[in-house]
Amino acid sequence: MDFQVVVLAGGTSKKLVPLVSKEVPKALLPVANRPVISYVLELLEFSNLKDIIVAVEGKEAHDCVEHWIVEAYIDRLRIQVERVPDDVGTAGALRAVAHLLTAKDILVVSGDIVSDVSPGAVAAAHRRHDAVVTTMLCSAPVSGPSDSGSSVTKDKAKKPGHYNRIGLDPTKQFLLYIATGAELEKDMRIQKNILCAVGQMEIRSDLMDAHLYAFKRSVLQEVLNQKDKFQSLKQDVLPYLVRTQLASEVVLNGVPQPEENGNEKASYQNNQEMLSQILANSSTASFHELYALGPKCSHPVRRTHKCCVYIASNSKYCMRLNSIQAFNDINRDVIGDASHLSGYSFSAHNNIIHPSAELGSKTTVGPHCMLGEASIMGDKCSVKRSVIGRHCRIGSNVKVVNSVVMNHVTIADGCTIQNSVVCSNVQLQDRVVLKDCQVGANFVVTTGSECKGEALAKKEK
Repeated sequence: MDFQVVVLAGGTSKKLVPLVSKEVPKALLPVANRPVISYVLELLEFSNLKDIIVAVEGKEAHDCVEHWIVEAYIDRLRIQVERVPDDVGTAGALRAVAHLLTAKDILVVSGDIVSDVSPGAVAAAHRRHDAVVTTMLCSAPVSGPSDSGSSVTKDKAKKPGHYNRIGLDPTKQFLLYIATGAELEKDMRIQKNILCAVGQMEIRSDLMDAHLYAFKRSVLQEVLNQKDKFQSLKQDVLPYLVRTQLASEVVLNGVPQPEENGNEKASYQNNQEMLSQILANSSTASFHELYALGPKCSHPVRRTHKCCVYIASNSKYCMRLNSIQAFNDINRDVIGDASHLSGYSFSAHNNIIHPSAELGSKTTVGPHCMLGEASIMGDKCSVKRSVIGRHCRIGSNVKVVNSVVMNHVTIADGCTIQNSVVCSNVQLQDRVVLKDCQVGANFVVTTGSECKGEALAKKEK
């Protein structure tokens, strides 16, 4: 298909502290005991997109991700792991690897996506329309990411998220308007030339930009070079391309001129024949071409470019691991309703217990749970809707509910863990109670501690 892929793997996101650390960058955070980036790489492999650059922020994160990828994908994918500067944003990360891009089209995907939507389908739609950019949209998750740090939101409190305001043409193939972030608080400003050209526009607020884009490489590199202040693909590059899709240069007698030229603008406004044909064809996918035509539909005199969308089916799963809330939601989903994403075979009890794991007397591991390799649980323990990692040592009378316990964790007798995340190499001493907490790697929670809504972590040196 002649696509190069850039996976933007990030570094150690501040939104995910204390889950992330120098040893466990964002890309390696576990989802059902697999690094989150593995879900993206498998999707790409299934779509036969194997020429991949992974951009990682910071030296320590880069080294960790590179080491894991070399071991896991050495004979499967052509992956080049590149270090990019910290905190340069998604557009800055692309600039840093732009010299490595040679294919006609580039697929850019966030390394924190967990999805079953085929990137190959997005790439095919991009080629079919000869677009400069195609962005994947999916239904906004019910619970959605949260910046609050709260680990789990109760089902009854969930509300649909509103992430973007998106304008689509009647065929739902072209992106005509997008507002994100702070722009959502402002009045809508629709460009007149786009609205006139397309005839009507559908405004949607129930769709999420999935951070999976196909770009025409020449246009992407031109924008990144000329707009050196752009830092974000979603908030800078994509809105810019959408705004300018009908506002490129005008060619008159072979000489490029700005579209705002007064005589040409008046000529266009007075050309009722051309405008009538544009509006008559507004429900087709050709309004870009019609807008580009000259008086009386002569040869093209305007440069236009197409900004397209690929809208995933409502039956598909797509979420980004970009907050602590999302980390919990995704882990819950992948061992629950979206278990087909896990890559594991579930037992007749609808759970996964590794053959090397050991369970004590009267210990129960319920449905939608996972117990990792070589982990040992004592007597009279209970695990419900939770993921427990590898090589954990869990005492007797321990309860784990709606939680994620990572690798090499030691949990003493009588502990209760609810709606919490316990990172690798943590020690919970006797009778610890955690509710709505996150415990960073290598932390020790002392005997009898009762913690609610806290983030517990060692201070970085």
